[in-house]
Amino acid sequence: MKKVIFLLILFFSPVSVSFADETFPTEGWKHQPNPIANQDAVIGGEITIFAGQYPKSLNYYLDLNVLSAEIFGAMFETLLKSNPITLDYEPGLAEKWTISDDKKLFTFYINKSAEWSDGKPITAHDVKWTYDTIIDPKNLTGSHKVDMERFAPPVVIDSHTIRFTANDAHWKNLGSVGGFQILPKHVFEGKDFNKINFELPVVSGPYKLGTLNEGVFITLERRSDWWDINDPRSAGQGNFQTMRFRFYAERENAFEAFKKGMVDLYPIYTSRLWVNDTKGDRFDNNWVIKQKVFNQNPVGFQGFAMNMRKPPFDDINVRKAMALVLDRDKMNSTLMYNQYFLHKSYYEDLYSKDIPCPNKLVEFNKQKARNLLAETGWKVNPQTGILEKNGRTLSFKFLTRDASSEKFLSIYAEDLKDVGIELVIDKKDWAAWAKDMDEFNYHMTWAAWGAGVFKDPESMWSSKEAERQSGSNITGFKNKRVDELIEKQKTIFDIQQRNDIVREIDEIVYNDYPYVLLWNINYTRLLYWNKFGTPDTVLDKYGDERAAYWYWWIDEDSKADLEDAIENDLPLPPKPASVYFDREFQQ
Repeated sequence: MKKVIFLLILFFSPVSVSFADETFPTEGWKHQPNPIANQDAVIGGEITIFAGQYPKSLNYYLDLNVLSAEIFGAMFETLLKSNPITLDYEPGLAEKWTISDDKKLFTFYINKSAEWSDGKPITAHDVKWTYDTIIDPKNLTGSHKVDMERFAPPVVIDSHTIRFTANDAHWKNLGSVGGFQILPKHVFEGKDFNKINFELPVVSGPYKLGTLNEGVFITLERRSDWWDINDPRSAGQGNFQTMRFRFYAERENAFEAFKKGMVDLYPIYTSRLWVNDTKGDRFDNNWVIKQKVFNQNPVGFQGFAMNMRKPPFDDINVRKAMALVLDRDKMNSTLMYNQYFLHKSYYEDLYSKDIPCPNKLVEFNKQKARNLLAETGWKVNPQTGILEKNGRTLSFKFLTRDASSEKFLSIYAEDLKDVGIELVIDKKDWAAWAKDMDEFNYHMTWAAWGAGVFKDPESMWSSKEAERQSGSNITGFKNKRVDELIEKQKTIFDIQQRNDIVREIDEIVYNDYPYVLLWNINYTRLLYWNKFGTPDTVLDKYGDERAAYWYWWIDEDSKADLEDAIENDLPLPPKPASVYFDREFQQ
């Protein structure tokens, strides 16, 4: 499986919140240690991580991708945090907050101990400035605007108190205003925000930028002067002194670097590597650990996104034909060793044996695709073999940024050609790819999306988001009924009722074919050098491999044993091949 994009769309909201005009947290609330973190974890050392291609920006408000989210989140904090087990809200920059009984008024009281890395206090003015910056039409803050637009401009009550007023009640409101990273007004005010990419000199979080070697690596350095470093919740987390993010244009090159020890942790997204290339002394002697981790990480989706804003994908029959011509079974068996399930939903984890998915799996059927296209008026030009209609050929460009996707595209292109459709690969680097996406300058591309426990369909499927640059509705999807359902779910605070609505949305979207859906897995595949201490659960309850950055540490004894084993060609004790969070977690 190839994840060409993995955009972060985690939406946190408490499972149950008592909305009354009262102060949260209550007086009995205490800062308890994180139940997942190992309290004996050692501080220090370095972890080197493969981070994909060099990003266009580390400013997550401008570049909505996993790496930027991870680095940005390590440096800048939010008013509220989420409990790692219950997902209930807890204090962040705000030590307490109030919610009015009509669920529209949110007042936050910023901890007076909170300060920026330059020693200046974090104030309500920083919060307001960040809000104003996100909402400013001239700033390319994309889908971040969606949440902020539900509020009037916040009011600064005093230097450490700020109040947000929502236009309407919405289940996500508290998470929206409590969950965006706050930036230092005194550093960035007056600058062109669209040009703030890698210059982030003042932070509030546990890490700061270290070295930037463009195109090669970026380091984060642990802050010993972080204002919240003594919070019991922080113990056992953020243990590495240095996080080094290394960049490679191709995953194959990164894997070779991993095998040489230049990268410490390598999550596997490619079945061939997992099945065929994890043999030899490194693996047989347990110098490198190969592990599957099963937890409750919500399942996202991936597919070939089609730009519905312009031909040929403004035609539903063409889009459906594109799905019918993709031989997923062949790709799964010949390229991916049948390790994946095939998508038939955009919200796979909303279905179960008790709630079966109504969507019918799209089966490979070239004749059915030919019939659909013929119904729409496409006819084969006998001289070229390509379908034509009204003087236009059925040809499109596939925008990609990774050569390893081409083995899938070559199979797809051959089957498309047999039907009379021409696929042309348009390969670009990350920055050029992102620019084309922001400007809707593409026909089709490979997109893989993460998921959240709490589903918010607005940013991806709302009609009003279809023309927002740097947004999540990359296909330009519009549907009146979906818009109505999105509006309906906003004021429902019961997650099960909302999920019922999202399932209805899913069925409508599925049958409109904005994506040619692909495949997925429901666990995380990890390779890592055997020198780390980890929690018993290895990862956290809801996360993927990125949890390792925060919960792991360098175990000096294991590191010494590894070095000795390599030098003397000796085996190390094995670790479990599979880890199940629900079995290992003890609270």
